[in-house]
Amino acid sequence: METTAVFGKLLKAYLDPKINVIVSRGGTRSSKTWSALQLLTIIAAKTKKPLLISVVSETMPHLKRGAIRDFTNNLELDGAYNRNSWHDTDKVYSFSKGRIEFFSADQSSKVMGPARDILYMNEAINLSFDVYRHLASRTTGKKILDYNPAFEFWVDSRIIPRDDVCVIDSSYKDNHMLTAAQIAEIESNRGDTEWWAVYGEGRIGTREGLVIKNWDIISELPGTSFKKEYIGIDFGWSKPTAIMRVCLGEKDEVFIDQIAYARGLDNPDIARIIHDSGLSHLECICDAAEPKSIKELKAAGIKAVKTENKDIKLGIRIMNRYKKHYTERSLDSIDENRKYRYVKDVHDNYTDEPIDEHNHAKDAERYVFLNRLSNIASGFDITVGSARRK
Repeated sequence: METTAVFGKLLKAYLDPKINVIVSRGGTRSSKTWSALQLLTIIAAKTKKPLLISVVSETMPHLKRGAIRDFTNNLELDGAYNRNSWHDTDKVYSFSKGRIEFFSADQSSKVMGPARDILYMNEAINLSFDVYRHLASRTTGKKILDYNPAFEFWVDSRIIPRDDVCVIDSSYKDNHMLTAAQIAEIESNRGDTEWWAVYGEGRIGTREGLVIKNWDIISELPGTSFKKEYIGIDFGWSKPTAIMRVCLGEKDEVFIDQIAYARGLDNPDIARIIHDSGLSHLECICDAAEPKSIKELKAAGIKAVKTENKDIKLGIRIMNRYKKHYTERSLDSIDENRKYRYVKDVHDNYTDEPIDEHNHAKDAERYVFLNRLSNIASGFDITVGSARRK
């Protein structure tokens, strides 16, 4: 098992009898999650008495794409993964005596359910203190919390000041297993000051300057019918193509579901994804800068139309007038909500100009808000290329 410097620090803190809570915070690809799962796997595999470890994150899709995938890859790299040890329904992996269970914080029966020996909260910044309090009070042993420090939150004010807490700070430089290409990709973001501070250097960021407001996460789209329903498409290739379903509810709240978010999608791929999703009856609002793509989607039976208005600032204002509910599987769009910020001027003040990053799903959503939902939000009506009060 190859490990990083972060693993060594986690192991040292775990073995220290004076430490009750381990806070592992840092930038992208610093090996926080990978190292924590390596440590927990060793503990579960070597224990000589029954032991239960709980791995908890915001949603089950987040767990599947993150901690569960890393856990499985860890074992497979060591040739130790046993398919028969994994119970997929319960999301539990069993060793001889130890067990590791995975569940999401929205499962109240789990959060306020039976006790455990060790708790690992993955991306704790996306979870509430109340969730931590319920889980920690039902944990007999160590607690490990990891996250990218995008802003100060309850860990900073209520956990770190305690005497029984160890804080481990890390960045991509602590992970010697990264390839040169991975390092170059990370370092290409140095020009984005806020992103670089948090995800490059692992320093604490701020909530200030975030573009998208007034949103939350729901488990899935409600079963009721919608007043209006569209698809927004932002074309990409080397950057992601985003296909977003945007639905207006009866109370003029908007429900958003990510259909696709991936690089390397050509137009037949996009058409197939929409057909396979059973949504080809919906009008698709597409970036007007791609007339050839729109024509090819139409030929494939997709109701693709171009955006008549692409005013970014106005589109954002209209988006933020709505209460927005994102399905938990809309991971990339939710991630953009947490990273999409306004540009700072030379005096370090935020402008009204959003950065041109972390906005692929946002652009797709904005096309719908600006071109189809603008006449509903707070009295705004849109004509081509302009806005006026109703």
